[in-house]
Amino acid sequence: MRVIAGTYRSRPLRSLRGLDVRPTADRLRETLFNVLTAGNPSALAGTLWLDLFAGTGAVGIEALSRGAAMVYFVESSAPAAELVRSNLKSLGVISGFEVLQQEVQRALPKLAARGVQADFIFLDPPYHMESAYSQTLLATAESALLKLGGIVIAEHQKRFDPGGDFGSLHRYRKLEQGDAALSFYKE
Repeated sequence: MRVIAGTYRSRPLRSLRGLDVRPTADRLRETLFNVLTAGNPSALAGTLWLDLFAGTGAVGIEALSRGAAMVYFVESSAPAAELVRSNLKSLGVISGFEVLQQEVQRALPKLAARGVQADFIFLDPPYHMESAYSQTLLATAESALLKLGGIVIAEHQKRFDPGGDFGSLHRYRKLEQGDAALSFYKE
């Protein structure tokens, strides 16, 4: 696993052994960022991200590599949260991020209370936690965490549909690649 583009291009990222952490595949990450930048490499400059169920932190790190100003990594697992910190440290990233080791459903209201508003919210719960998709998407829709014009992206199994509408959030695109899919939501 590696960083695809930007400042940390081609630099390796570590993962945990076993199936506890399922990092977003390099190819799917590349597709995601190609869609978000649409041929404009500086499209992510200065953006704020929430990387929910962060795992290795690969998506948030890719955002930082491509110019994001701030990424909040939310991960409940202590070993995974430490892995995110370790991956950031190995790249020499010393600012522009915060790692929150807590459950996503507890972190979202805390971030909202701090006035955090994201341009992009990426969520990738463990695939067996299907209810986490609707809970997180609904909590996001009911909060002020997403900036006007912001995008929420959910990575999920191709054979699982997280749903099209969650309060004010509506899916406007679904992209499938291999066994995985990305659902894109806007208000």
